Amino acid sequence: MTNSDSPSARREFLRKSVMMIPAVAVTMLPGCDSARPPAAASEAARYEPGFFSAPEWAFMQAAVARLIPADERGPGAVEAGVPEFIDRQLQTVYGSGGLWFMQGPFHPDAPAELGYQGRLSPQEIYRFGIRATDESCRQRYGKPFPELDQADQDSVLTELDTGTVEWGALPAPLFFNLLLTNAKEGFFSDPIHGGNRDMVGWTLIGFPGARADFMDWVERDERYPFPPVSIRGKRA
Repeated sequence: MTNSDSPSARREFLRKSVMMIPAVAVTMLPGCDSARPPAAASEAARYEPGFFSAPEWAFMQAAVARLIPADERGPGAVEAGVPEFIDRQLQTVYGSGGLWFMQGPFHPDAPAELGYQGRLSPQEIYRFGIRATDESCRQRYGKPFPELDQADQDSVLTELDTGTVEWGALPAPLFFNLLLTNAKEGFFSDPIHGGNRDMVGWTLIGFPGARADFMDWVERDERYPFPPVSIRGKRA
């Protein structure tokens, strides 16, 4: 991610990187047992976060809007309900770290295939990362991340990604990678979980969703011609 990245370039990166998300993630993600039902599209603007505070919610809206921006090809992360998806996930066993092995000893330099190496749960990573980022922005720009212009927001996100900033208790790239991963999951998961509103993520990549039969098209070198269908049977 660099300051010169265009929205179209980022969306092309998004299309290619979706293959890095496990196939099951597009229909069911770990910890999706939240009691809060997903907001309908008409109610999205009235969604009240259950985990994020007001300043944290403002950060999430601003950050994911830069990671997956809206452009001429379609809606971005905010329009797709990604902040709502992440907020709902953080209220589940996933958010509290119940799906992660959280016992030491921890080896931060261990290979990625050995899994997460840290003491902080996803909830704690978000709380710490958002607070640290906003504090850094206030020291540097005199205002928190959501109030920066887009160019400065991109610069800050790039620094988090590359580890240019140091927080001590939490590596900045760990926070950035969790935010980016969750944003992609929210953009491509089934709408039943609060993200991928109107199946805009599936439409972007031509994914059929929960259709009963599309195997005849798997080996064809052409775009799937029918709109995606959600688990609840809604069509895009």
